[in-house]
Amino acid sequence: MPRLVGPALPAGLLRDTGQPRLDAGEGMVLRPWRDTDAATVRAAFACPAIQRWHMRRMDSDDEAQEWIADWTRQWADESNASWAVTRGSDDHVVGQVGLRTILLSQASAELSYWVLPAARGTGIAVGAVQALTSWAFGTLRMHRIFLVHSVANSASCRVAQKVAFGIEGTLRGHLRHADGWHDVHVHARLRTDTGTVG
Repeated sequence: MPRLVGPALPAGLLRDTGQPRLDAGEGMVLRPWRDTDAATVRAAFACPAIQRWHMRRMDSDDEAQEWIADWTRQWADESNASWAVTRGSDDHVVGQVGLRTILLSQASAELSYWVLPAARGTGIAVGAVQALTSWAFGTLRMHRIFLVHSVANSASCRVAQKVAFGIEGTLRGHLRHADGWHDVHVHARLRTDTGTVG
């Protein structure tokens, strides 16, 4: 059955290029994950807040290595992408930012992020999201980027608001966390949206 609407973005847009390093300003860089980041990844998923909102933990270094290695496959599949957020001349990892459920046919993706406890409250998430969003809209020509978070996750809500991801509504009982079903806020930006970010 023929489709009446062609894909918004062509297949191969990610697969045929290497995952870029993105300058987020003020000494912050988004870069692909490396094998040497495994200890940091494991420490991140030992954090109770990251476990609470991302609903997973890691029990071994092997698990962390698999998590890192899987991003190369997902980039090639054009399904998901993740960057290590680093700061300083020593390339110190302070967080993660990524695009999930990438649909090139619809030019859309879901945003995700976390920040290690020691770096919270310093603008890391805001800077990382700004850099990734700018690249996704400017270079990839994505049409829509959205994020969802539990209504109880006020920190994530503040990040979304600071980077001009307007709230579109609430999905009732949408995510199942360890303590039960959570309502979630939906935030989104379109490439055509105007306004100040930050």
